[in-house]
Amino acid sequence: MRRLAKCACEQLQITVEGDPILAAACNCTVCQRKTGSPYGFSSYFEDSQLVSIEGEHRFWSREAESGRRVEQHFCANCGSNMFWYAEVLPDTIGIAGGNFNDPDFPAPDTAAWAQSKYSWVQFPPETEVLQTTRF
Repeated sequence: MRRLAKCACEQLQITVEGDPILAAACNCTVCQRKTGSPYGFSSYFEDSQLVSIEGEHRFWSREAESGRRVEQHFCANCGSNMFWYAEVLPDTIGIAGGNFNDPDFPAPDTAAWAQSKYSWVQFPPETEVLQTTRF
């Protein structure tokens, strides 16, 4: 099954094959600011699952709360957060889960950085909730 993620203006598109190897909700303060939401919803795919990245994008590199590097890529036109490469997960691409616009997309396996989670946010019972991260 092919999955297509698009930015808000649809200029930047990413196609992957299959299900993510990991789906995670991150409650860290950087993800909260980056998404403008209580948490970021990340989906990780192995590099071999990446079919294409089409469209112009820019990036910035930052240090995650874990102390590891993350290279964030966003649409050069609308600024939508789209994908990233995280030092902690080599040979993978992280893609913002909401950009798939798929109500049947897999739920998060993990919810990290619960120490900064909004009190009213609830995750499915099968989601592993971590105070920081296991990575």
